[in-house]
Amino acid sequence: MPLFKSATRELPEIRAIPRHIAIIMDGNGRWAKKRFLPRIAGHSKGVETVRDAVAASIEQGVEYLTLFAFSSENWRRPVEEVNLLMQLFVSALENEVAKLKKNGVRLRVIGDLSRFAPKLQELIRNAEAATAENSRLHLTIAANYGGRWDIMNAMNQLTREKPEAAGHWTETELEAYLSTAFAPEPDLFIRTGGEERISNFMLWQLAYTEFYFTETLWPEFGGEALKAAILSYQRRERRFGRTSEQLTESR
Repeated sequence: MPLFKSATRELPEIRAIPRHIAIIMDGNGRWAKKRFLPRIAGHSKGVETVRDAVAASIEQGVEYLTLFAFSSENWRRPVEEVNLLMQLFVSALENEVAKLKKNGVRLRVIGDLSRFAPKLQELIRNAEAATAENSRLHLTIAANYGGRWDIMNAMNQLTREKPEAAGHWTETELEAYLSTAFAPEPDLFIRTGGEERISNFMLWQLAYTEFYFTETLWPEFGGEALKAAILSYQRRERRFGRTSEQLTESR
């Protein structure tokens, strides 16, 4: 069973600070291009911004932070860039896990990891194990992830484990098999870099999430930018299907 309420079935608690923030970290390549640097330089700078986002999330009291690092469609990029991204992922795991552990951050990586090199898969398993006891911030990296893959993967697991109930499954049963079943649905979704789409990211989970789009490229999206996104979120009226009058009456 899912650990948290779903906004499509129950009214979740509305907090001033989003409990869960999900981010598409877009604009690394364009940041590098503007500076006449190779695209990988932008991705390297983006890793530094991840550190800032983690620190700002902890400071603001965010409990869950999910970052879209590499989509299942990103394999279509030039082979050289993909290889360099994999190397950067390895380097980040080797250099950052000790800091995450020290700062109370629990790391998870979601997605179809079977396509990654054995060394990278091992580093991911070790990183998750090393931080498993932490709870100050739950940091999730989505890698070789796609929202449709997530739903189909959950459905396939449900089919294998409960074939006798085929045709009668509920949303609650399916959600328990999603790769983010350990987390509440995102309250706030952020996409940097000026694009305004969700690009196959957390299709099920974002049903009632507040969206925030910014022209700021990811390498320039620091702690203050995250605070600005949270401030925008705080100005929203989250009705979850109700009217504004109902919200006023319930206060």
